[in-house]
Amino acid sequence: MTAVDSPAAVVGTRMRRREDPALLTGEARFVADLAVPGALSVAVVRSTAAHARIRSIDVKAALSMPGVVAVFTGEDLRDEWAGPLPCAWTVTEDMKTPAHLPLAVGKVSYAGEGVAVVVAHSEYEAHDAADAVVVDYEPLPPVLDLEEASTDRVVIHDDLGSNVSYTWELDPDPGAVDRAFSEAAHTVSERYVQQRLIPSPMEPRGVVVVPHPFGGDFTVYSSTQIPHILKVMLSLSVGVSETSLRVVAPAVGGGFGCKLNVYAEEALALALARKMRHPVRWVEERTEHSQATIQGRGQVQHIELAADKTGKITAVRVKLLADLGAYLQLVTPGIPLLGAFLYGGVYDVGAYSFSCTGVFTTKTPTDAYRGAGRPEATYAIERAIDALAAKVSADPAEIRRRNFIAADKFPYNSVAGLVYDSGNYAGALERCLHLAHYDDLRAEQARRRESKDTRQIGIGLSSYCEMCGLAPSRVLASLNFGAGGWEAATVRILPTGKAQVVTGSSPHGQGHVTSWSMIVADKLGVAPEDVEVIHGDTATSPYGLDTYGSRSLSVGGTAVFLATDRVIGKARKIAAHQLEAAEDDIEFVGGEFSVKGSPDRAMPLAAVAFEAFTAHNLPDGMEPNLEASSHYDPPNFTFPFGTHVAVVEVDTETGAVRLERYVAVDDCGNQINPMIVEGQIHGGIVQGVAQALWEEASYDEEGNLVSSSLIDYLVPSAAEVPSFETDHTVTPSPTNPMGVKGVGEAGTIGSTPAVINAICDALAPYGVHDITMPASPQRVWQALKEVSQ
Repeated sequence: MTAVDSPAAVVGTRMRRREDPALLTGEARFVADLAVPGALSVAVVRSTAAHARIRSIDVKAALSMPGVVAVFTGEDLRDEWAGPLPCAWTVTEDMKTPAHLPLAVGKVSYAGEGVAVVVAHSEYEAHDAADAVVVDYEPLPPVLDLEEASTDRVVIHDDLGSNVSYTWELDPDPGAVDRAFSEAAHTVSERYVQQRLIPSPMEPRGVVVVPHPFGGDFTVYSSTQIPHILKVMLSLSVGVSETSLRVVAPAVGGGFGCKLNVYAEEALALALARKMRHPVRWVEERTEHSQATIQGRGQVQHIELAADKTGKITAVRVKLLADLGAYLQLVTPGIPLLGAFLYGGVYDVGAYSFSCTGVFTTKTPTDAYRGAGRPEATYAIERAIDALAAKVSADPAEIRRRNFIAADKFPYNSVAGLVYDSGNYAGALERCLHLAHYDDLRAEQARRRESKDTRQIGIGLSSYCEMCGLAPSRVLASLNFGAGGWEAATVRILPTGKAQVVTGSSPHGQGHVTSWSMIVADKLGVAPEDVEVIHGDTATSPYGLDTYGSRSLSVGGTAVFLATDRVIGKARKIAAHQLEAAEDDIEFVGGEFSVKGSPDRAMPLAAVAFEAFTAHNLPDGMEPNLEASSHYDPPNFTFPFGTHVAVVEVDTETGAVRLERYVAVDDCGNQINPMIVEGQIHGGIVQGVAQALWEEASYDEEGNLVSSSLIDYLVPSAAEVPSFETDHTVTPSPTNPMGVKGVGEAGTIGSTPAVINAICDALAPYGVHDITMPASPQRVWQALKEVSQ
């Protein structure tokens, strides 16, 4: 163990990620890299119909093909399930939930739903045979349009009798919103559409299940974000005892929320391994990913603002239709509700009401996608506040200043019922405007408008805050979420003096190993390289609730922080015993315990750890070894915030939009590693810009996904975006001892409304005030054409 000079040597520095050498040199092992001798490959036969009854499935030809071991239909495997695929979020007591089996039986409800599986000796043989399975469908009308689906003209799940799964309402002060609107000097009423998006991690999904040679146990290797939750849910769905399951998430190449789920293929692989008593593997193809992995967003938003004559908002009223897709995945119903508390945004809103209706359609199920409800909420309020600015003839920056929650009002009791922990929204706005040279941009815009330039520029603002760090468990319980939100960590000092951290938070690219080792290294006064971080394996880390919702640092990292404190506390008692001093007289600085005023009476942490290991001379009653755990459940969410400014150039002759500049000022509280923060911000911005300009899950009239490949679905690269100008303010959170908040979703939340606001700003002189996302050249050109007629 290498002692360092300062207890604050690494936190806050731009330390390079310890994970990256393995990722960059190919040493990291993903699910598809796992060599399991003799493992059989599984291919899923997927429905080509969006909505149909299954008359018959002919597997004879497939069974006769080379390498094929077995073919099973949904009917064949019907007795393998202890329960349907799980939905862990019953948002209302009367919520309608269709039975969702891993393979369809009797009827399919979206194109891509599994109807049979082929098991073969190789992946290629399995896929070839899957193509030979013949399914006879009786077509039924697809139900694709969200508003049309809500009318129940065609009902998808016969036993439910309706396509409406639930209606969830939040109206803290009934009548207050109506009164505010009746007294308002100005009102705004807007309708926005959140198009469906396809999460696109670099690594598609995969699962390998290995039965143990005896005892009936199984090891499940999955490209999941949630190994602990997956273990419990697979136990419930497949009927394998939780104590017989070990779930391992090896290197995971991104998730963006889509791997926060329990999928049919994971249940199928476990059931087939049990049924055939043989290892099986399934690795997703990119087209399958588009069809059968969850999609994100999918909402029709109605938002109304009431304001006084100065533009001060007095009420916000929101009504949503949320596209659930054909089934409820793990947290599908609750995703829109994660945004329900944020439609007031960063503004001091007087009255608020919210209503969301979840509707089934014959499309791929939706679920968590980066930001999960919060980007949608921010988009609506930030688009609407620009509309309000236009209504009162105020600059978009000025209308925000008039409505911000003042910095001296924190902690702030929001009208939606949350307590915002800390914030300085005006500070972030002014910093961002300064960096963007806002006045100069407006002057350049005025010059181009005056000269009738065919290339107009638009300046878009977006000020956001988000609710992250999910927990607290009590709040999740009040929303009927089926799990808590705590996180677990164990820290131990090994006999050699090395530190070992076991975390329940399972990373998929966020840099947990680096960040966790920095936290522990600073507290122990050692080098980060002397801290080993173990994660992603339910055998070595039995407790955890995994990674999503920007919770890892503020919840999981805090658990690590507190467990380290407990280890130091025990080590202090041992050091006091060894140094024959009172515990209160022991100091711990730079990895060494010493007696106050007698620096020569000292011993390093490594020596204390060895004493704890040998247990030759410990205080009476003290247990050997240095190890402590923390199961941390925070008292509140954290609320990161910021302001983003997008500058676009719009060609008014072709409709082409070019993102010229992007300036972002974010505040995620104290930063453990600014380099990791910047990486998260950069990736998030690209993802949000992509929703504004390029990405959309498109279906034809028959319900077939026509953007199922990366040729048809533009995932942007560095070539499509400018270099970002990023900065930050620091407003520590009082919720946790590190003062951290979370940043994984910030860029995505702030960027989409900033870009669309910029496009609409450029086109405002032409009478265009809204553009449907993604703002393709055709859509921009069509909007200009329509207003000119």
